[in-house]
Amino acid sequence: MAPFDGTVTVAFPTGHAYGLKSASGVQVLIHVGMDTVKLDGKGFTPHVSKGDVVRRGDVLAEVDLDVIREAGYETITPVVVTNKKKFGAVTPLASGQVQRGDALLDVAPKEA
Repeated sequence: MAPFDGTVTVAFPTGHAYGLKSASGVQVLIHVGMDTVKLDGKGFTPHVSKGDVVRRGDVLAEVDLDVIREAGYETITPVVVTNKKKFGAVTPLASGQVQRGDALLDVAPKEA
């Protein structure tokens, strides 16, 4: 799910990873599972494409976690701020299993 309102900047055709950019300029990469690109889309149903505008909570893809596990891959889903140098501190607000609407990160403005 989209962690904020923004634009999809990257949407892998396999459905396993997405790049998003917020209105404030924060860019994140969301990578569903570890090495899941090797599934070549199996277990992933993408719902967005590059250029789409999303709102916080919008579904980016439906993911069958059982398919990932049965293939021997981890379901850990990193959310990485890819342009951190343009901002101040990035503080994790949640870890482990999160629910729709949970705050994940706080990205502070860069100090002058």
